[in-house]
Amino acid sequence: MNSVADAIQSRMSVRAFTKEPVSKDQILKILNLSARAPSGTNTQPWKAYVLEGAKLEGLCKQVCDAYDSIAANPELEKEYQPGYDYYPSKWFSPYIDRRRENGWSLYGLLGITKGDKNKMHAQHRKNFQFFGAPVGIFFTIDKELGRGSMLDYGMFLQNFMVAAKGEGLDTCPQAAWNAYTKIILPLIGAQDHEMLVCGMALGYADKQEIINTFRTPRVAAEEFTTWLA
Repeated sequence: MNSVADAIQSRMSVRAFTKEPVSKDQILKILNLSARAPSGTNTQPWKAYVLEGAKLEGLCKQVCDAYDSIAANPELEKEYQPGYDYYPSKWFSPYIDRRRENGWSLYGLLGITKGDKNKMHAQHRKNFQFFGAPVGIFFTIDKELGRGSMLDYGMFLQNFMVAAKGEGLDTCPQAAWNAYTKIILPLIGAQDHEMLVCGMALGYADKQEIINTFRTPRVAAEEFTTWLA
């Protein structure tokens, strides 16, 4: 049990990776462990696309080009829409407060100040390079499945990140890719009935990069739990 607790506690979103390769056997082991996640009536709604090498670089270039084009002409943003709403259409407390704390703590660590759009753009752009990780993974789901399958998917993804940590690897789950589904899905060979759930960077954390010292806080269980007796 201690090893499970350690993996959960040490897991974090890593935003700078080394180029050290990850073996196919390791990735398959992690995916097979992840697939032990529970799912309603054992539907197992997950599907994974693993990118490395030239395939990864080519896709990253296309999405980075699209991201840069939006910065130059914001009107183009309407052409890139996610398959589902990850965030609320209108933010409210306490969620907006946590979001702001997260963003400004991260940017502050990097010396990026409010209003420095060029540096913000450059940092956010690293999402679309999988933060330099040697492996990028896209996860999809059949669009006809219900909300419960997304709950199942979350458990699968958590399994993936904890299992990766158990293998000495690090991850970063990324919703940032979701706006670029019209580029991504054809390039990975997804079928029309598939929807992008998220991307995932996988590799070894670059421990020399200051951004990997960033740890997000968590609300204590006493604050979000109600006891009934």
